[in-house]
Amino acid sequence: MNKSLEGKGIDIFSYLFMTIFSLFCILPFILILSSSVSDEKAVQMTGFVLIPKEISLFAYRVIFQDNAIFNAYKTTIIFTVLGTVLCLILTSAMAYALSVKTFTHRNKIAFFVYFTMLFNGGLIPTYLLITKYLNLTDNILVYILPVMVNPFNMFLLRNFFKQIPESLAESAKMDGANDIYILFKIILPLAKPALATIGLFYGLAFWNEWFTATLYINDKDLFSLQYLIMKVLREVDFANQVNELPGVTLNYVVPTNTAKMATAVVTVGPIIFIYPFLQKYFVKGLVVGAVKG
Repeated sequence: MNKSLEGKGIDIFSYLFMTIFSLFCILPFILILSSSVSDEKAVQMTGFVLIPKEISLFAYRVIFQDNAIFNAYKTTIIFTVLGTVLCLILTSAMAYALSVKTFTHRNKIAFFVYFTMLFNGGLIPTYLLITKYLNLTDNILVYILPVMVNPFNMFLLRNFFKQIPESLAESAKMDGANDIYILFKIILPLAKPALATIGLFYGLAFWNEWFTATLYINDKDLFSLQYLIMKVLREVDFANQVNELPGVTLNYVVPTNTAKMATAVVTVGPIIFIYPFLQKYFVKGLVVGAVKG
């Protein structure tokens, strides 16, 4: 059918609006990337611009000055992937158990899980538990084990499971299937949007982890990427403060502003490439999982 003139006008306006909106979303990333490859003196004189006047990779040389950044990348990727997979398995198992109406104590267990969202033991008991009893100091598992199940993610996934017709599980049980088979062969394949949403939550939490390394990691090879980046920025700020002392002059300009932009590119880059593949599941999983309590 041929669209009316009014319909064509609405389409043109919609495409034009979305194009302008997309440009406004992309411009900050272009500005960060441009500023990260700019010369520090030029940034101090003219500020952040979309097109760098003087190109310099000194900020990246400061970040990649040794192999520490590559070790941090490797460590972060390992515990992010492994942690996300394990968290999804345990969260799915618990969410499925609490979504089954025939499970007698599901409401009591759900209350205890919800209770942990309101109260916790505090930093000192947690530190003693992890260091003295679990002996996870300088162990990559310290990034994963303490956060295996997030209560919010579990409830979000449980609510999604409740939307799946019970007749599917009942018919499978009549054929002799157990709960493990039902979960992995029937429920989880239908819950891809919710799993993508929860997986993105877990993945971002692991990728942005830095506080755990501050408390429990002394081995440089086990530093997380975010912690190492924060450490580099502190060293840059310290060098900048030393340069401002009377009688002290460094033979180079400390890349204070450009280093911050370069760290943003280094840390955010991988997430930007992964997010588009999960975006189509993300909104659907978040909305459906939040419909029913």
